[in-house]
Amino acid sequence: MTLFTELTALSGVAFLVYGASVVFSNAMVEEFERFGLARFRVLTGVLELLGGAGLLLGFLYLPLLCFSAAGLALLMLLGLGVRLRMRDSVLLTMPALVLMILNAMIAYEAWLRLGR
Repeated sequence: MTLFTELTALSGVAFLVYGASVVFSNAMVEEFERFGLARFRVLTGVLELLGGAGLLLGFLYLPLLCFSAAGLALLMLLGLGVRLRMRDSVLLTMPALVLMILNAMIAYEAWLRLGR
């Protein structure tokens, strides 16, 4: 198993877990209310669930991996913007930054592999 495979699987599982949390957790209801984005909570969670599933299914169909990783990178860029706008701590902001960079790298690598 390569580092690329491991990181992709890790990101996929992380988004499945976190997406479920966003949809079903009362703590996330409060967090999205704090952001002023309560109406987007379920949509965000569903997009994270679909993206996480897309990363894992992307092992079987490379274009899905590329699309899912790019979509998650964009979603995390938006999440990073929200965290910065809210002036959250570095500790609260780091997951969005790390996941944005990781998924951008996954999308780029998948894009390169598509060209081969």
